[in-house]
This record gives sequence, C-alpha cells and structure tokens, in this order.
Amino acid sequence: MAGFVDEAQLHARGGDGGAGAVSFRREAHVPRGGPDGGDGAKGGDVWLVADRNVASLLAFRDRPHRRAGDGSHGMGKARHGKAGGDTRVMVPEGTVVRDRDGAVLADLVSAGDAWLAARGGRGGRGNARFLSNRLRAPSFAEQGERGEERWLRLELKLMADVALVGFPNAGKSTFISRVSAAKPKIADYPFTTLEPHLGVVRRHGPPVEAGRGHGYELVVADIPGLIEGASEGKGLGHRFLRHIERSRVLLVLLDLTEPDGRSPDEQQRVLLDELGRYRPDLLERPRVVAGSKADVGSAPWEGLRLSAVTGEGVDEVLGRLAVLVERARAELPADEGFVVLRPQEEGVRVEREGDHVFRVIGRPAERAVGVTDLTNAQALAYVHQRLRRLGVDRALARAGAREGDLVHVGGLTFEYQL
Repeated sequence: MAGFVDEAQLHARGGDGGAGAVSFRREAHVPRGGPDGGDGAKGGDVWLVADRNVASLLAFRDRPHRRAGDGSHGMGKARHGKAGGDTRVMVPEGTVVRDRDGAVLADLVSAGDAWLAARGGRGGRGNARFLSNRLRAPSFAEQGERGEERWLRLELKLMADVALVGFPNAGKSTFISRVSAAKPKIADYPFTTLEPHLGVVRRHGPPVEAGRGHGYELVVADIPGLIEGASEGKGLGHRFLRHIERSRVLLVLLDLTEPDGRSPDEQQRVLLDELGRYRPDLLERPRVVAGSKADVGSAPWEGLRLSAVTGEGVDEVLGRLAVLVERARAELPADEGFVVLRPQEEGVRVEREGDHVFRVIGRPAERAVGVTDLTNAQALAYVHQRLRRLGVDRALARAGAREGDLVHVGGLTFEYQL
C-alpha cells in the first residue's frame, strides 16, 4: 500500500448559482411587453462518497480543493440557465469527516454512503418571477447565490475483519505476508511498519470447527506496532490505534523471543492496557492471543503458538479467527443499502453583537439579501417584505431591538424601525 495516507484536508466549494435576467418583451406588435427575464440555474453540489476501490486519502495530499460547476445565467424570452454539474469525491470506506474544530460531521462506513459536503448556490430569479398586480414592470432580478465552501478534515479508519495487535517487530508483517498477498516491508528492527497494510486471506477448507462451510475469506489489517503510552498519543499511538476501532476481531501477537526482557504475559498486559485506555470497548472485542516466532522463541507460554516463517500453528490461528469473524458478521444488522446524509436546513435567529447592534443569522435571511440587487429601490422594498415574512421583525423584537438599532443581515446593514 505504497503512498498510504490516512489523514487529509479537503476544501469543498459548491458551484455558484446563475443570476436571473432583467428583460422585457420587445416586439413590433407588442408595444408594452411584460417582463420575460429567465431564472439563473443552481450551482452544483460537492458530495463525498465512500468507494471500496479507493484505498487511502492520497489523492488529497497535494490536491485538497474540490469544486462543483457553476450554474449559468438566465436570459431574455424566459430562458432559464443550465444547472452546474455536481462533483462526486470518492473516499475510502471508513472515512470520518470532521470540521476544523474536530467535531464529527459524517461517518462514511460502507460503499455508497454519501454526504453533502458543500451545497451549490441557488439560482437567482428573473424579473418575470416578480410580476404582480402591484408590480407590473419589475426592473430587478436576483443575483445568483454563492456556493457553500468549507475546510474539512478527513480521517480514515481501516475496515478489516481482523486487526493485528502487538509490539514493534512482533512478527505481524511476516504473518500477514504469509497468509495473504500483502507485501509489507519486513526487517529486524523496531517500527519497520510505519503504515497499515491490508491483506485478504482465502482458505478453501473449513475453519477449525468441522463442517462449517467450504472455506472462508478474511480481511486482515497489519497495524504498526504499539508501544507503552500509545493511548496517550506517545509515538504515533492515536494514528495507529484508530485503525483498530472498526475491526471485528483482534489477533494479539506476543513475541516469544522476549524483546527487552518482556515476557509474553507482560506484553499482553501492556497491550490490553493500552487498548482499554484508548477505548474501553476494545477489550470486549473478540480476540485470539498467540505467541509468535515459535521457531526461535523459547519463552514459556501455554497458549497458541505460531511461526509465520515455518507455518507452525498458522492454520489453527486462522481457523479460530474465521470462526470469531463469522459470528461477528452474523450479529451485524441486515444491509439496508447505502446512506445519504444531507445537512438540515436551519431557521433564522438573532444574536446581539454589542450595544444597539444585532445580527440576523440563518440561510433563508442571508439568501434574501445576498441574492438581490440592493441598489434598486424596487428590489430593496422586496427585501424588507421578504424579511418580514421570514419573521425577522418578530425575532428582533424578542431579542430586545429598539428603534434606531443597527441590524446586520449578510452584507446588508439597516436601522431597525418599529
């Protein structure tokens, strides 16, 4: 998995909406034609979509910006613009999306799960849309709304049936290279593995329990070695531990050569302590514990023993893992298809910014003033009418606004009048 990246920044920008047109019919036989300006089109959205064919967040390391297409402007003769194209950003399964403060916004667990990262701007309405008995010749149209934009933090938590847990140089990479086609770097020094590796294990025989099916398939994750203090972020502890969270079963490998004088029992105590400190529920995860390097290690150990070099005990360990994984899969809820996540529309609220200064917050109110040509007297009258319909006047009164106080709405500032 060369070039594996499990953390990245993403700047998502929705497309801008097209502006509405100001136009009147101009035909020889129609001396006083009415308004016929068409609407601008909506800008495209930016979607994050989980895709099992994407292995890491490498694509965002040097290209963090993703933008959707802009909507085109409206035209005369009631011709509307063309909507901007959506941008679908493919991310690995297990991608967690956070805002810049670290709050989780979405968790894209399975292939097809989608989240609306940046909404495209609404297209402006042409002047034909403002025709009424009171306003027979509207001379204004709405401007297109700017698309949403935001910086996001992406984190990948590997999706695997089995996570290998052990100290550095405990034989995890050798094990995964023995049982799968994965080819991690292997060497006789600590921290050889600096990035996770996934391997697919396929066996055509039944697991340990006779008569259980005609073979099995497991996805195994080789997690970089843990050290004491990893749960507190020592070394790269949190980055490594994150990849264990989604695994159904744990395989704890204890080095029988007793590195640094640590007995297998002491290794197990430290490893389980670090898992529990990071996330207590990891201790409730099904696990298999085995002593590794049985061909060269002589430490006393009464549990399972294996040697990834000679193959001793490997099939037995795999069989036990297959049984636990099969049980864990059976406990999963039925697949109900992929999930589509859209942020909820917010209402309108008023916040006090200082003495006699208020700000109206909320997409509907900001849209009302942000898309309109405020240099036009007709347009300005329409804005005030629209804000009243949204309940802005009542909200200001409840917030304690008095006549003459300044009110900010988007880029518009006006004095509050009773």
